[in-house]
Amino acid sequence: MIVQLTAHQKKYSANLAEPLDISLPLREGNNNPNCYWAEPVKFETIESGDFIGSVARGGSVNYQKVTLTPHGNGTHTECSGHISSANVTINQALNHYHFLAELISVEPVKTSTGDFIITREAISQKMLHEADALIIRTLPNPSDKHLRQYSGTNPPYLTEEAAAFIAARDVQHLVLDLPSVDKEKDEGRLAAHKAFWMFPDSTRTGCTITELAFIDNAIPDGLYLLNLHVISLEIDACPSKPVLYKLTEVS
Repeated sequence: MIVQLTAHQKKYSANLAEPLDISLPLREGNNNPNCYWAEPVKFETIESGDFIGSVARGGSVNYQKVTLTPHGNGTHTECSGHISSANVTINQALNHYHFLAELISVEPVKTSTGDFIITREAISQKMLHEADALIIRTLPNPSDKHLRQYSGTNPPYLTEEAAAFIAARDVQHLVLDLPSVDKEKDEGRLAAHKAFWMFPDSTRTGCTITELAFIDNAIPDGLYLLNLHVISLEIDACPSKPVLYKLTEVS
């Protein structure tokens, strides 16, 4: 199915039969990326009296309970309610689902303290288009990001200036392959989160951050149609499935 769309005064076409899924699947146990010391994902078979929710064990249907931590287990999308006492939920904040998105690849730089950071300069050099969403792939980009255990490793993060620059470019939806836009332990400052959402003075409540995505190396930098969906949960963050579609400019 070919669709045509207009965004930022330009016309594009996209083939909806060729999706590029940049989310990470969630499995039971430890075979998932994990951060912030979250417990592993649990799939539990429901049992009640003679009922067993497992066809393999003789039940008529499969019926399971899933236990997970959105911020710590796999690809998730969060809203400004993550850092605010205001009752803003991801189900309220994300009410449009298709966006013109630019994918860029950036290599974090090492600081004198040993941290690896994504700077304003690195992002500004790579952003070539006006877009509603920005997707950041960090380099190097090995496939072990599918299962990486990030807790206690001080992963790369965005500087406050980088996040402020992204907000100033009117990017409404930020997607990246890191556990957080902020440093793992920053004494609660959350500088990049606050800069992106312009919190608290002019909070952009309709904007989102998606973390722990994975963008395969076979997907080149450039413009895409982003389809971003979450479960309709009234909570600050939710597992999500960002999907890209290659765009072709139409004259």
